[in-house]
Amino acid sequence: MSHQEDLTAYIAAFVAELTTSGIQDVVISPGSRSTPMAMVMSEHPELRIHVHVDERSASFFALGIAKASKRPVALLCTSGTAAANYYPAVIEAAISRVPLIVLTADRPHELRDVGAPQAIDQIHLYGKNVKWFVEMATPEKTDDMIRYARTVCARAAATASSHPAGPVHLNFPFREPLIPVMDDKLFETTERSSGYVEIQTGNLCLPDEVYAELGKDLSHYSKGIIVCGQMDNDRFAEEVTVLAEKLKFPILADPLSQLRSGTHDGRYIVDSYDAFLRNEDAREALKPELIIRFGAMPVSKALTIFIKENRGARQIVVDGGGGWREPSMSASDMLYSDEAVFCKKISENIHPANGSAYFEKWHAANSAAKEKMAAVSEVAELSEGKLFHQLMEWLPESAVLFVGNSMPIRDLDSFFLFNEKNIKVMANRGANGIDGVVSTALGAAVVSQPFYLVLGDLTFYHDLNGLLPAKLYNLDINILLINNNGGGIFSFLPQADEPKHFEKLFGTPLDLDFSHVVAMYGGKYDAIKDWDHFSEVLNENKGIHGLKVMEIQTARDRNLTEHRDLWKSVSREISEMVKGDME
Repeated sequence: MSHQEDLTAYIAAFVAELTTSGIQDVVISPGSRSTPMAMVMSEHPELRIHVHVDERSASFFALGIAKASKRPVALLCTSGTAAANYYPAVIEAAISRVPLIVLTADRPHELRDVGAPQAIDQIHLYGKNVKWFVEMATPEKTDDMIRYARTVCARAAATASSHPAGPVHLNFPFREPLIPVMDDKLFETTERSSGYVEIQTGNLCLPDEVYAELGKDLSHYSKGIIVCGQMDNDRFAEEVTVLAEKLKFPILADPLSQLRSGTHDGRYIVDSYDAFLRNEDAREALKPELIIRFGAMPVSKALTIFIKENRGARQIVVDGGGGWREPSMSASDMLYSDEAVFCKKISENIHPANGSAYFEKWHAANSAAKEKMAAVSEVAELSEGKLFHQLMEWLPESAVLFVGNSMPIRDLDSFFLFNEKNIKVMANRGANGIDGVVSTALGAAVVSQPFYLVLGDLTFYHDLNGLLPAKLYNLDINILLINNNGGGIFSFLPQADEPKHFEKLFGTPLDLDFSHVVAMYGGKYDAIKDWDHFSEVLNENKGIHGLKVMEIQTARDRNLTEHRDLWKSVSREISEMVKGDME
């Protein structure tokens, strides 16, 4: 039996098992050592192949597909630094709980640590950032090795998908020659053709008696809040709003909680907390006795500080992934339960509250803050805050909104308020980096439409290679590029008080004309002149397929002043309320 026959049978068994394990999408970064896997994958009729020549961008593109589809995506590259370029996306996948199956080709063992070209140490390359690592056996066509390849593949898919989801890494040593033997019987198997091993996983839950006891206990609290961070549970919105109604607790809904847009009950949603929790009088008047928290930590720093200031309150963190999303070190109870199941079970076991003066305080503060923050809609100049405030009106029903880090995600938190348009909000908030945002968004756009990406100029520049799939695969995406010529968020940080080196080290103006790069990728570019022009272009682009970039130029200093004036206006209003009705 030839080496190439061994290679082909082993890889074909692995690839066939990928499809029976539910894998539909594969992102391939071209290279020599990965040739046999890439060729066999391309031959399988049930796999969608996406080729991306930049490994760093390719890995975030795969991340985006997996985030939007909620299914594992396979990611393949050659040996050497190609695999190292996957590292940032692997980190993001690990923290954000996104399922990836990272397949790295490698030199065989005899060519490692001997000065062979394109050979680096790939064993445990991603360290603790993957859920599982396997150094695959060298290919053989024996029955046991075929079973091994199929079993490892099924385990990898199940491990990546099980709670909490995340990346796995399989490292494949391949010897030359690397060309597989392709024929029409490539994926035929005589043993368990429907899949070698079926792996069932389930959601975490607590015993019914625990839910019952906890429900009775929580019924005694009248001053409680529910904090919802980033969440991707389709059943959660309906169940948590029922729980809030029974407890008469406000829901402090982060924009990534998927609670700020939808047809679920919005009566208990508080969406302007970031503005009024900056006020010391409000924080004192709204001190809770109980905090129930779901999902990742919220975007708002003001809310995070409020949580830390109230360590005397009982603080329950509910995590369906069994992790430890608790950097505030404030939790008194850590409960591992599917979040929707928790809300449903607790709702069934509590005594509904008759009314809550405490909730009315939150509602009054939220209404006052929303009214003051809405003044941004009257701004005549192109404004970052106004853009996010108007998105509720401008975006179509059931749109997907992907938001970049730094200022855009914070402006989303401040100005994107509750609406019923079923807008799904996405972001890379695992490691909170600006790398790979364009690539991740385009990957998500493969799955979800209509699609809108809002990001800053530094984030856009950082991932210009990510635009390539839009051209190669004719993807439809609307990019709203906020260009304040630098790092706008640093104007809000203490560094801004040190003007001597601020622009050089933190402002970092780029002075780039992005129209050229949009043209290079075959996209439509518009430099927005004013709000009427923006509305006109946005509506026009709804009827145009492909890459569309709308650049909105703003001024960093004016943006800083605008935000601070709004926060001061909210703070004055809230302080007056506290001195009057709230006490």
